[in-house]
Amino acid sequence: MVKLIVGVKGTGKTKMLIDMVNEALETSSGSVVCVEKGQKLKYGVKYKARLIDASEYGICGADALYGLICGLYAANYDITHVFIDSALKICEENLDDFARFLKLADNVSDKNKFQCIITASVAPEALPDEILEYTRRPWAS
Repeated sequence: MVKLIVGVKGTGKTKMLIDMVNEALETSSGSVVCVEKGQKLKYGVKYKARLIDASEYGICGADALYGLICGLYAANYDITHVFIDSALKICEENLDDFARFLKLADNVSDKNKFQCIITASVAPEALPDEILEYTRRPWAS
């Protein structure tokens, strides 16, 4: 399942994500992966999480981000949580591609039974309903 956290810069999305990553590390019986753009989470996320800087691997665009998620899971079936910070930036601020990525990520996470929590720096009112639906989902336990 995909859960999307949105808001303009400075609204606490990244802090919330860091707290969720660290909580997942305490409760998960498998692997926790966190994808970011740049290295701003390096000191907030506990060392047990697999922290991946998408920029370091040339990941840009919705297709590349989706490929990364699929590749991570294909290499490690133990993944229980995938966290992605600044996903809209990784998708090059393209809302159509971002919507397509969310749908693909939702399908692969449902099929393989892992949670996918994603942040995007954007005002909720700037988003179409097909993207906003991911913000309205209840938190999975």
